[in-house]
Amino acid sequence: MLYELRVYEAAPGKLPALHARFTDHTLRLFARHGITPVGFWTTYIGPSNMQLTYLLRWENLAEREQRWAAFSTDPEWLQARAESERDGPLTTRIENSILAPTEYSPMT
Repeated sequence: MLYELRVYEAAPGKLPALHARFTDHTLRLFARHGITPVGFWTTYIGPSNMQLTYLLRWENLAEREQRWAAFSTDPEWLQARAESERDGPLTTRIENSILAPTEYSPMT
C-alpha cells in the first residue's frame, strides 16, 4: 500500500473556488476512476492558511499511474478545470509525495 500526499497552495483569494471544484467535480471524478481519498485538510496552524492538503491511497505505483492518467485526461475533468480557472489558475504551487508506511505504522 502506498499513499500520495498532495499539497496545493491556492492563489490569493482562490481557496474557496478550489474547495468548490473538489466538492462539485473532483470527488465524483475520483470515484469514477477508482481514486481513493483518505482525507482532506486545510492548514489550521502553519506557514500558510491558503493550503489544501489531501492524501490518496494506492495499491502500487502501477495502479496510481493508470488511474491518474485516466482521470487527468477525462474530458469532464478537463472541462471542469478549464471552467474553474476561467479567471486564472486556482493554485500557485502543487507539492506531491509518494509515501510508503513503515512496518510499525498503524496503516499497514
